[in-house]
Amino acid sequence: MRRPAVMIQGTGSDVGKSLLVAGLARAYTRRGLTVRPFKPQNMSNNAAVTADGGEIGRAQALQARACGIAPSVHMNPVLLKPQGEIGAQVVVQGRVRGNASAADYHRLKPGLMAPVLESFAQLGAAADLVLVEGAGSPAEINLRQGDLANMGFAEAADLPVLLVGDVERGGVIAAIVGTWALLEPAERARLKGYIVNKFRGDPTLFDGAHAIIAGRTGLASLGVVPWFEAARRLPAEDSMSLDPGTGRQGGDIRIAVPRLPRIANFDDLDPLRAEPDVSIVLVEAGAPLPVCDLVILPGSKATIADLGFLRAQGWDIDLTAHVRRGGRVLGLCGGYQMLGGRIADPLGSEGPAGAAPGLGLLDVTTELSADKTLTETDGIDTASGARVRGYEMHTGRTQGPDAARPMLRLGEGDSSRNDGAVGVGGRVQGCYLHGLFASDAFRHEFLGAIRARAPSGLAYDEDVERTLDALADHLARHLDLERILELARAR
Repeated sequence: MRRPAVMIQGTGSDVGKSLLVAGLARAYTRRGLTVRPFKPQNMSNNAAVTADGGEIGRAQALQARACGIAPSVHMNPVLLKPQGEIGAQVVVQGRVRGNASAADYHRLKPGLMAPVLESFAQLGAAADLVLVEGAGSPAEINLRQGDLANMGFAEAADLPVLLVGDVERGGVIAAIVGTWALLEPAERARLKGYIVNKFRGDPTLFDGAHAIIAGRTGLASLGVVPWFEAARRLPAEDSMSLDPGTGRQGGDIRIAVPRLPRIANFDDLDPLRAEPDVSIVLVEAGAPLPVCDLVILPGSKATIADLGFLRAQGWDIDLTAHVRRGGRVLGLCGGYQMLGGRIADPLGSEGPAGAAPGLGLLDVTTELSADKTLTETDGIDTASGARVRGYEMHTGRTQGPDAARPMLRLGEGDSSRNDGAVGVGGRVQGCYLHGLFASDAFRHEFLGAIRARAPSGLAYDEDVERTLDALADHLARHLDLERILELARAR
């Protein structure tokens, strides 16, 4: 028995597919349906850990949350994580398969359709509706052979397809009509309608465009979705969504974050960005680190390469001056590794094999290895005793004198262990735990150590839930949800 399913493809990247799937998942779940999200192939360094110790794209974890379920490796069976000059790390059903250049991966793709279809079948077996998200655009016909991400998968799974265009970037009529024109006749037949996303102003101004699109393609509109301002309160899919002024300006607590080329798991910043008294500046290449209270070195998928980039910008000099002025520094995962005296990658797990001196702000060293830690955990902040929870996603081991002053104590009882390090004086610290700022008590204690403050009252997880509900309401007002469900059921 084939389960109801529909695929959301886009006219390009960052047109809003991930949030539309999340909002639709919450909307249909609230109607009592068992909904499952699925993305056959994703490319992102923003990843989430699943309960069985695998990893998937962070967007699919958010979509799972919208469905009220725990994420599974089968929701994103192929994940590509760009790193350094070697191309991307290939993750299949949650496990690292190896590294591949773009050309190598193109040769691998035909052999990956089987596990992708296996995961899709497993998800669908227990679902009333599967919402499938495409990647990039089906109009990239130069990549059509062996395609897993868009029409190749839609044909293999026999899915109806809805096409999403982003009116915010301009040229949405050309994007929709042009995508249709580039598809083969059998692929065009799969297109059952289109959605215009991110509309600002009076949506009736778009009314005349529907007739033009229908005349060129025969496609019907399933709705025009106005700009959803609260989307900034949900985790972003990839670094294309990062705004250099990513936080409110003028906050009492000023945080600077260098934008690394292979920045990873940058949703660590989201709970801080949501605080009313915090101002976050994402520092672009060529700009100095500004005077601030705290510098956060974020995660990286290519730590040694990104450390070289950091030095090329002169940010290492800025960091030394920042610490000398009494400023604080926090390194997260790859950023923590950079803070030490040396990073070695003898096996070339993240790039060319070799080693590099670290920033020397913590007395620790790191050696990367082939083994990858993927686990959800909780514990306490050693400075305040506040509870923390999150996930680890890293290779290698960091050790040294400053690690004897751990930032966190993770786990319980005999299985508890130290994580991270705190430098002499306590102003430089780092750890491997991603997502720790979602813990409200810890976040308040951490910010309060920078500047005296009253609790803001922000309950971050509750805020995400409210935002998902608001997104579902928003889509219910502007999309034909009944028609979308009919199309899914008719496959």
